[in-house]
Amino acid sequence: MKFSGKNVLVTGASRGIGAEVAKSLAGMGLKVWINYRSGEEEAKTIKEHIIANGGDADIIGFDVTKEADFISSIKEIVSTDGELSYLVNNAGITKDKLAIRMKEDEFMAVIEANLKSSFIGCREALKVMSKKRFGSVVNIASIVGQTGNLGQTNYSASKGGTIAMTKSFAQESAPRGIRFNVITPGFIATEMTDILKDEVKDSFTAKIPLARFGQPSEVADAVAFLLSDHSSYITGETLQVNGGMLM
Repeated sequence: MKFSGKNVLVTGASRGIGAEVAKSLAGMGLKVWINYRSGEEEAKTIKEHIIANGGDADIIGFDVTKEADFISSIKEIVSTDGELSYLVNNAGITKDKLAIRMKEDEFMAVIEANLKSSFIGCREALKVMSKKRFGSVVNIASIVGQTGNLGQTNYSASKGGTIAMTKSFAQESAPRGIRFNVITPGFIATEMTDILKDEVKDSFTAKIPLARFGQPSEVADAVAFLLSDHSSYITGETLQVNGGMLM
C-alpha cells in the first residue's frame, strides 16, 4: 500500500479493531500514534508488538470526548512529527437497551463517545491537514448506522450520524485536497462478539451471505486502502465490510 504521509493517529487503538488497524498501518510503514483512554497496558503491548516487527509507534492517552484533551493531543503529535497525515476515528462505546427503557444520559453518553468525538477529531485534523493541503481521514461507523438495530437506538443514531457527517466533511475539505471516508463493519470477531452465546452467533451468521463473522484484519485492510494513495480519487464514500449483509 502506498502512502504519501508519514504518520497516523488511531483512536481507541488499545484493543479490538483499533489495535488491528494500528498494527496493520505500522506494517505498511506509517508511524502510528496509539490512542487509549484507560487501557494503557494494552496500548503499550500494541506498541511493543509494532516495534518488535520493525515498525514505529507511540502511545497517547486521552479521552476522545474531551475537546481540550483531543486538541492538545493532536498538537503534541504535530509538535513531535511535524504533521498529522492520517486519522482513524475508531473509539466508541455501546450502552444497549430497548428505547422505551433508555434514559437520556444513556443515549447521550453513546452520542458523545461515538459521534461527538469523531466530529472533534475530524475538525481538528482538517485544521492541521489544511496547512499542507494533504490528508486522509477514515471514520469507523457500523452496519447498524444503515439498518438500525433492536436495543441500539443510541448506537444506531451515533453511527448513522457519523456516515452523514463524513460526507459533509468530505465536501468541505475536497478543495483542500483532503479526503474523508467511512467504513461500516458488519459482525466482526472481537471481544464484543466473543461474549455472545453460540445460538446468537449462529442466528447472525445465517444472515450473512459469506456465512461467517469478519476478522479485524479485514476491516484494517479496508482502512488502509481508504487512507492510502490507492484511493486518491475516493472521498465521501461508505465502504461496507459486512460479508454481503446489505448487498
